[in-house]
Amino acid sequence: MIDLTSQLTSKNKFLVFGGGFSGDYFAKSIRKKGCIALTSSRSVNNDPQSFVFDSEKNELPKDSIFEGVTHILSCIPPDKNGRDPVLKSLKNKIINLPIKWIGYLSTTGVYGNTYGNWVSEEDLPNPFQERSQRRLNCEKEWINSNLPIQIFRLPGIYGPGRSTLESIKNKKIKVIHKENQIFSRIHVADIANAIIYLIQNKSKLDFHPIINIADDEPCSQIEVIRYGYKLLGLKMPKIILFEEAKKDLSPIAQSFWIENRRVSNKLLCEKLGYKLIYKNYKEGLNNCLVSIK
Repeated sequence: MIDLTSQLTSKNKFLVFGGGFSGDYFAKSIRKKGCIALTSSRSVNNDPQSFVFDSEKNELPKDSIFEGVTHILSCIPPDKNGRDPVLKSLKNKIINLPIKWIGYLSTTGVYGNTYGNWVSEEDLPNPFQERSQRRLNCEKEWINSNLPIQIFRLPGIYGPGRSTLESIKNKKIKVIHKENQIFSRIHVADIANAIIYLIQNKSKLDFHPIINIADDEPCSQIEVIRYGYKLLGLKMPKIILFEEAKKDLSPIAQSFWIENRRVSNKLLCEKLGYKLIYKNYKEGLNNCLVSIK
């Protein structure tokens, strides 16, 4: 049951820094609750619900953007020096606002490689890759900011318009298999809805500064690809073993296969009571199929 004392209404104004796939989806979802939600863009556009923010060029939002702000969600990745762009440019501004809640989208990459074992929020971060180390640096910046911050660690994100189905349809997929390699995933709808659930119930739930948002069933990439071809009614090409494929992969693509872990959602789903919309990749891809034309 949703806590009525924490209902989101038109009196709530959200600033979403980083209007990408997850940020835009969250903004649209929170607007359906009656809230105001503005998303950042690096350049001026015709969207009245957008504002300009580019820390690298020191292009900061106008003061009027911050009027009435009650909540902030930051989806912006670290800068090249591992600093958080929002805090670097706007911390002094944000500290003086009557903010009720701030969320930061991080990555489960901060856990590093667990060789297929489960990881939870109780495990110490051990980032292996430089980009994950930068994310951990940003997490620390937020935690040390004395702002009402909640950090969400996310695995592979997918949803309508950005899933295995689109990759198959556009012939931009490589059918690669690596023995005993496991990945965790999360549908973009569950990112938005889990965050909204936590905000709406924050007065009755124990506060946790770091929460994993992942589905129930980590699995191999080949299982997802196979199911994607089945949904589309297409024949899957011959599987390529990773050891054969890696010589043709970019360094970024290779890094995707370096780490192996299962991400636990027990804190979110068992202790805090959030019910996933898409519990596994099959349910999630079935939803994505609707958007395939």
